[in-house]
Amino acid sequence: MTTDSSARQLGFWTALALVVGNIIGAGIFLLPSSLAPLGQNAIYGWLLTIAGCLCIAWVFAQLSAGIAGGPYAYVREAGGETAAFAVMWSYWVSIWTAIPALAIAGISALSSVLPALGQPLVAPVAAIAAIWLFTLVNMRGARSAGDVQVVTTVLKILPLVAVILLAAILFGRGDAAARLAPLPVSPGSIAEAATLAVFAMVGLEAATLPVGKIRNPGRTVPLATLGGTALAGLLYLAAVAAILFLLPAAQAAASPAPFADAIAPALGPWAGKAMALFVAISALGCLNGWVLCSGEVPLALARDGVFPAWFARTTAIGTPVRGQIASSLIASLLVASNASRSLSGLFTFIVLISTVATLVLYAACAGSALVLLARERLRGAATGLVALFGLLFSLWAFWGAGAEASLWGLALVATGIPVYFVMRWRAGSSPVPAAVPAAPPESAA
Repeated sequence: MTTDSSARQLGFWTALALVVGNIIGAGIFLLPSSLAPLGQNAIYGWLLTIAGCLCIAWVFAQLSAGIAGGPYAYVREAGGETAAFAVMWSYWVSIWTAIPALAIAGISALSSVLPALGQPLVAPVAAIAAIWLFTLVNMRGARSAGDVQVVTTVLKILPLVAVILLAAILFGRGDAAARLAPLPVSPGSIAEAATLAVFAMVGLEAATLPVGKIRNPGRTVPLATLGGTALAGLLYLAAVAAILFLLPAAQAAASPAPFADAIAPALGPWAGKAMALFVAISALGCLNGWVLCSGEVPLALARDGVFPAWFARTTAIGTPVRGQIASSLIASLLVASNASRSLSGLFTFIVLISTVATLVLYAACAGSALVLLARERLRGAATGLVALFGLLFSLWAFWGAGAEASLWGLALVATGIPVYFVMRWRAGSSPVPAAVPAAPPESAA
């Protein structure tokens, strides 16, 4: 049996790095190209998205402070075990679809430095190898994964800070307004920008998943969730504004590497390769964080009796290696089965589905907070207003993702229904918590 001291391996700074690291992946380094044609609407859209995501982060913070057990426990408390299973199944889908997307993004970035990695057969093999490298890191325990997360989070912030500082140094030397696309401010353009920005903010809930491995979770999880969301959002906003200042709108919109193009005049032609390395570090660091989370969802479901008890066994230090291995196997199959697609095409397709599946969790937790407020399990009028805005924001972002991605997300939620009812049938009536002790390391895999 694991002890509390051996299981709780993550402190505040590691939890903060998990939130920031899981939010900042590869998308931000390409996002300015999509936002550039929208002009100053992009800034207003980012402000709206940051406000919405802070509301969601506040909801997670309030729920984690009042209810132990993470997102599954929040939704179960408000809507019952069936709703909780459906939401967490959808979220597990979002994780094992995010894992291949991040591996592909990392290898794609590295291919600009090592062109051989971009070859049709080499790229998917390299992406699968990256998945299993970080799976092995995580199998050693949350502390090892946390150390990697802290280092990669610091490294991935550096290019964002560099662009922000460069823009600050050059501010006032030219006409920044002339660089923005001459598109008038409109609700439609702001909504388009905000929807694009939502995709880059997914991951704010990361600290609520390995809650059993975090020291003093009642304090650490809310602080890391709110602080990490605010930090990532402000970095994003400042970095995007800097790119829109440093590059003319037409150049930014056409650039495959806007950050490299923005700093090239100051740092020289090697800036592109340097930026590619930072993008790879960012994507692979984010991959590490999601592999860490990938075992926590099936572990929570198994311990509540609505998932096979096989997933409830952990190592002596509480690492859910079986869930991590299962997630990485599915992720590897996704890469292998889509090996014929281009790297960019595969990345875009998987990211959309992953984001929609995550929005199911956000909407469900915001709705759960409102239900628990009505039952007086949570308190505070401010919490109710924030949860309501968070729910509306999640539903709006779901709509903004488009019909195809939304239908894919709903279809993936439906794939978990047979699993749930098989578990109910095996249990006789309704699932019962799995009384499975932690397995010793040699029998955990």
